[in-house]
Amino acid sequence: MVTEAELLKTDDQRLEELFRKSPAGEIPKGPMEGRTIFPAAGPTGVRLLAALVNLVLWRGKVFSPDGYLSNRLTPLDILSVIALVGPGRSRLDDQECIVIDYSRTSLVCGRVRDEVRQVGPQLYLGLIWLFDRKIGWFTLREPASGNGSGGAESGRTASSGTVSSGAA
Repeated sequence: MVTEAELLKTDDQRLEELFRKSPAGEIPKGPMEGRTIFPAAGPTGVRLLAALVNLVLWRGKVFSPDGYLSNRLTPLDILSVIALVGPGRSRLDDQECIVIDYSRTSLVCGRVRDEVRQVGPQLYLGLIWLFDRKIGWFTLREPASGNGSGGAESGRTASSGTVSSGAA
């Protein structure tokens, strides 16, 4: 079973291989903890960058049952940058994935598209597209799922909140 900590140590080629062979899985429900993965930063840089982004900017997503999500931003867990969520085809391999589409809900992130597949129990791997170019990866996991990095972050739970369908 793959863990979030292992994903943070994985290079771009292996992340892509894992993404290609993984099923879309069920669309997550409720709050999910997240970590960014930018393999181009190098083995040490990727972990430092993930920790920094998680500490000051992006902390995960909250999935609503009505087909929307909101991103969890800053240490205050501000819910913002809304997107549509649903099944769709991946730009990477034309296979089914969970598509997170900001084009109709966000002026700021309108050219961003995330694609997600389940890589383990309560663990998802996401691919970030910007202007139709792959720019990075992220993980999503259920709070306190035991699939985390083993650090202090893995014990935290997300604040609960509802997601509206308004534009960001």
